Amino acid sequence: MKIGLTGGIGSGKSEASRILRELGALVIDADIVGHETYRSGEPAFGEVVEAFGNEVVGSDGEIDRRELGRIVFGDPGNLNRLTDIVWPRIREGLETRIDRESTGGETAVLIVEAAVLFEAGWENLFDEVWVITAPEDDVLERLERQRNQKPEQTRARVRAQMTNEEREQRADVMVRNDEDRTALAAKVKQLWTDRTQQGSPK
Repeated sequence: MKIGLTGGIGSGKSEASRILRELGALVIDADIVGHETYRSGEPAFGEVVEAFGNEVVGSDGEIDRRELGRIVFGDPGNLNRLTDIVWPRIREGLETRIDRESTGGETAVLIVEAAVLFEAGWENLFDEVWVITAPEDDVLERLERQRNQKPEQTRARVRAQMTNEEREQRADVMVRNDEDRTALAAKVKQLWTDRTQQGSPK
């Protein structure tokens, strides 16, 4: 069973991934796959440098993600140019890993944690998509505490994303993270039992 796990920044999807891994799922982090696509020698490396110039290459010869972020953050045109390059490459990497685990692995359930799953159009890679949501006030408090960001910075990042309502329209399963970690763990474990041990309705 292949499950896509997504949710907004600060929603708790990484905590949900950790719980699912403890329950026996194999978890692939799309962010890690994304970082690999930027490496020198990979096709996306040259494409990013061609699009944004040599200034995005750091002293170590790798893409300086901080500098690249400075260029694309707040500029929809540049951001679209970047995602047009890297999202298809990340999808290729995910497909390769999913195929490898599906044919040679022993794990019955594979989870891909991907923050931009819907935005990138990766839903058709999975049997189901699970979405973790949290109230905006909880998200803001969590991010300000964990990342030491100013409230206005955090609020801008949260509101630049797809809304929970938009995610809900495209999700197979919604998990509301509106209590503490213990409550989230209980919801995820129950979902694991309902959807994977008793069989998915799909």
